[in-house]
Amino acid sequence: MVKLAGDYLRLSAEDVYEGITRAKVELGRELLILGHHYQGDEVIRFADYRGDSLELCRAAAAATHAKYVVFCGVDFMAESAAMLCGSAQEVFLPAETARCPMAAMADVADARKAWEHLTSVWCGDVVPVTYQNSSAELKAFCGRHGGVVCTSSNARAVMEWGLTEKGHVLFFADEHLGRNSALGVGVSGEDIAVWNPERRDPPEGLGGYKVVVWNGYCHVHTFFTVDQVARAREMYPQASVIVHPECPAEVVASADGNGSTSFIVKAVEDAPTGSTLVIGTEVKLVSRLAREHPEKTVVPLAHSACDAMSQVTQYKLLYTLEGVLEGRMENIVQVPEEIAGSANRALERMLEVT
Repeated sequence: MVKLAGDYLRLSAEDVYEGITRAKVELGRELLILGHHYQGDEVIRFADYRGDSLELCRAAAAATHAKYVVFCGVDFMAESAAMLCGSAQEVFLPAETARCPMAAMADVADARKAWEHLTSVWCGDVVPVTYQNSSAELKAFCGRHGGVVCTSSNARAVMEWGLTEKGHVLFFADEHLGRNSALGVGVSGEDIAVWNPERRDPPEGLGGYKVVVWNGYCHVHTFFTVDQVARAREMYPQASVIVHPECPAEVVASADGNGSTSFIVKAVEDAPTGSTLVIGTEVKLVSRLAREHPEKTVVPLAHSACDAMSQVTQYKLLYTLEGVLEGRMENIVQVPEEIAGSANRALERMLEVT
């Protein structure tokens, strides 16, 4: 077996394919490979399950027979899987550099400053909500303060619950998902403010708002524009334009539909033969959907790719698997028990809410 990580790059694609296939056979049911929808085909073809982040975390937790869970995604996803898996399971992230930029935009120190200011302004009448795309530490912070985690598929329901439970919501870490969710449950745009953690002093006059959203974003989805939607309609007059709710509100408003990654996948699967769909999300997923549904026209709204997802390659996957076979356990993802406990409370609250 090859011993050094750099040596794997000199292998042919055929050698890598044979190596991963061999490792899967040798590890058998003790191995579970999870592939996020945004992974490239050279990685996702080896996945035992593919889906969005929460779907894959649930698959990991349910596969109690798997001692080794290899998560082909980004850091916060592997953390969530590690929190949900049993003590006898190890979770691996094949690339240490696969870090979600959005998750890095909201750290607990900055979150605490916002929380302390807003609980003072709103006299404690506020619920903290964090998007799944955040660190375990931030999920734990929300869990300790009566808050909840949400996904892109249930963010609107969680937002509605938060505004019913309390009068206000502080939403981490995606400004656009938070805004679109608030607008979706009837909150006026004038009642939504943005918290910018880079400002030295808190913004004034927040007492009159109902929702404060964190100034974070996904590079993939903020790339899309209203002009791109307009051009797509000119090129494909009969098309349905579907975008992810991490897109800016004006893009969501200009589309025919919006929803989570799983929503988008299902929309393409359920569309009648001959349909044309223009999709505003990560281009590797859109390209895969187009190949898997040749009876439909599926095109990207624009070419926008997730660099963090691209850090996980077939070479790094092989290196990780052969490391397991050799007892060379690298890139194991672990979450301290005290953080995992509080974060899981926020996740459990989400399940209760939705």
